[in-house]
Amino acid sequence: MAPRGSFSHFADTLGTSEQTVARRYRRLRAAGVVRVTAVVNTEALGQSTWVVRIQCTPNGTAALAQALAKRQDIGWVSIAGGAAEVVCVARSRSAADREELLLGQLARTAPVLGISAAMMLHQFRAGRPDDWAGLAGVLTAQQEAKLRSLAGRADAAQTPALQVGDSTRASDIDDGDEAILHQMVLDGRSSYAQLGACAGMSEGRAARRLHLLLERGIAVVDVDLSSEALGWNVTAQLWMTTAPADLHACGTALAQLPDVTFAAAVTGPHNLTAVVVCRDHSALYRLVTEQVGAVPGIRTLEVSPRTRVVKQAGALVTRARLAT
Repeated sequence: MAPRGSFSHFADTLGTSEQTVARRYRRLRAAGVVRVTAVVNTEALGQSTWVVRIQCTPNGTAALAQALAKRQDIGWVSIAGGAAEVVCVARSRSAADREELLLGQLARTAPVLGISAAMMLHQFRAGRPDDWAGLAGVLTAQQEAKLRSLAGRADAAQTPALQVGDSTRASDIDDGDEAILHQMVLDGRSSYAQLGACAGMSEGRAARRLHLLLERGIAVVDVDLSSEALGWNVTAQLWMTTAPADLHACGTALAQLPDVTFAAAVTGPHNLTAVVVCRDHSALYRLVTEQVGAVPGIRTLEVSPRTRVVKQAGALVTRARLAT
């Protein structure tokens, strides 16, 4: 809703003190339950995002997943397929980097038996993308409305005034911007002073550059949550096929389901994929049969449970906790 919102705004909404909110956030972050990060939008840089499925020998999946997770251009790494498949999202900054990854490095890796890569054509977003079933009912309707109002006013008040020379084209970011993006990936709540120190520029200029990067869609601020730490223990990736005429309607309907955290149209034999997070296997069964199965137009469905999540949007995952 407002990942970089001030603790005072959250405190005002929750009816507690700013110090209490700050202390609880730091405790949750240290415990690996929540982390604010930034995700670089490769589409805004003229490249594409790919969902890659890598078939491996079972004894090589863990090492391969860990190696991929350490790359800055790889996100959402998981082990699936009964420990015989690694699934990841590749956001290479250039076609050459992507080609080297898919046709070079992975092809030469011993445990790899096969690779299938699907280009993401469109990501479907719900009307309220911050709603996840795991947090449903935590806030009252009045608190939600107040937080949205406060967040909107804070965004307007904190928007830095642009100055001559502060232009950022999607394909033209400099070393300072790269430093800001890198720091935001590490900690999406970094202060402007911290961003300026990392980028070697003034606090004010760092604030303006970050605003431009976000405004141009080159990066988005996201929230990583450890679903397992919150009691949601089953995650799976769904691979579906629909008729081309039904693709947009099916994807939009899937994105509205509260247990669906990601839905996208992709290339390849399956033209629609989604990630779901459920409390247990019974909830996954009900989701598949009662909700996904009720979406008109879905012809086939493959459910691929995740054996282990190794990396999320910007954080490595160790024993179901986000690395700090």
